[in-house]
Amino acid sequence: MKPRKILRRLFGRNAMSVMLLILQAALLAFSVVTIGERFYMVYVMLIILDIVLVIYLMNKKEPDSYKLTWIITISIFPLFGGLAYVLIKRSQKYSKDTVRKYQEQGKKYLLQDNKVSEQIKEQYPQWYGLSRYVFGSGMYPVCQNSRVEYFSLGEDQFTAMLNEIEKAERFIFLEYFIISEGFMLETLSALLKKKAGEGVEIKLMYDGIGTGLNKSSPSFRELEEAGIRCRAFNPFTPFLSSIQNNRDHRKIVVIDGKAAFSGGTNLADEYINMKVRFGHWKDTAVKITGEAVWNYTVMFLQLWEIQTKEKINYDAYRAVCDKDYGNCSIQPFSDSPLDDEQVGRQVYTELISKATDHVYITTPYLIIDEEMINALTFAAKKGVDVRIITPHIPDKWYVYMIAWNNYPKLIEAGVKIYEYTPGFIHAKSCIADDEAAMVGTINFDFRSFYLHFESGAIMYGSPVISEIREDFEETLKRSQLITMEDCHKRPVLKKIYGALLNMFAPLL
Repeated sequence: MKPRKILRRLFGRNAMSVMLLILQAALLAFSVVTIGERFYMVYVMLIILDIVLVIYLMNKKEPDSYKLTWIITISIFPLFGGLAYVLIKRSQKYSKDTVRKYQEQGKKYLLQDNKVSEQIKEQYPQWYGLSRYVFGSGMYPVCQNSRVEYFSLGEDQFTAMLNEIEKAERFIFLEYFIISEGFMLETLSALLKKKAGEGVEIKLMYDGIGTGLNKSSPSFRELEEAGIRCRAFNPFTPFLSSIQNNRDHRKIVVIDGKAAFSGGTNLADEYINMKVRFGHWKDTAVKITGEAVWNYTVMFLQLWEIQTKEKINYDAYRAVCDKDYGNCSIQPFSDSPLDDEQVGRQVYTELISKATDHVYITTPYLIIDEEMINALTFAAKKGVDVRIITPHIPDKWYVYMIAWNNYPKLIEAGVKIYEYTPGFIHAKSCIADDEAAMVGTINFDFRSFYLHFESGAIMYGSPVISEIREDFEETLKRSQLITMEDCHKRPVLKKIYGALLNMFAPLL
């Protein structure tokens, strides 16, 4: 194993938690031996610490399930829980000035066309409030004169992306959570080097923990030598990784400001089924052309500016779009942990709660709190056809356990749960009444909802929504319906594991 990977495991969030637990046990044992009868004083101090932290947590503006998990952790392990909370919650890496600048750039460069807003109000009144919320919270407007192309597999998206990059003349922006060695990286790198040689400006940003490679790796060195700027977002730092919760989970490619790709597909061979890890890998993505690409251009530059501290002229990357892209209403948006708004979570909740006929969801993880469970079950009880497709072969066993812990509550209320039997479904999408749909990077889990930088594209009345629905229905044919009988048949130990893990789900 490479030294960097060893360090990442030694000082990662899970390892740090184990070390803190061992430290707590050691300190308590040391206190008993050395202090003897006065040990009760140490115990009283820990109880006081417990009470102070619980009072502090109860008054913080955070989800109830998140607060409850920490209260349980601190109550069971006063020293370990307290230290872990202090470490993990010190995740605000950026100064107030940086956060303010990030938000101001959105207000400056992302403006809503009032005519487009009024059209949404007239044509899709059911979703007008959602469009207003996304613009008001993140400054990402609804755009027209745009077109969407949907890809039902990562390999199809990768081929289309290469074709579009081949046509680049001005600039290429790439942003990924995971980049791994293999066919995808080699193929893309060769093309990027060629385009850099033609004078195209290329910026590549990757997550400093999600990506196993670092800047000194041969792949990135070769790209840098070719004139391609590579930057790690929030890079890994030993001893500090337990506070680095705000990861860049987005997958965005922007070409000349005229075309953008986004979805679940990372830059690793399993995403295009060139490498088998968890059976057949199903992912989805969209290609957006026209005026809506500007939203993605600004998204990328906002995060690049934060990471590099550069002063960027955003207008230099604005493209002039022809008036023949169509009249599709699209709202690409980003969700940032730098504010108190969980935009991605709210988008899902609104699509679920406002649907009157059906809601179809695909997600690799189903780690949800009571509020999201209530939204899904209430929709089903109203008569809405709620269907969710999750993986049959999971990439994380503990996540799979928690998902199964949630299945009975959902199924009992009428929600239909399916597992994609050929393997792992990594797609993140939601269709509501065939009138609105969202495709993006946002999982149904706490990390996507509260901690990560995420992105998505909401489509209102777009013809592509029917394609997304057709793909969902085709995927259903290869998926297994989970019944209450299946839930009852699960081994008792697995049920216990699931229930215990569910208590700490917000921390996973």
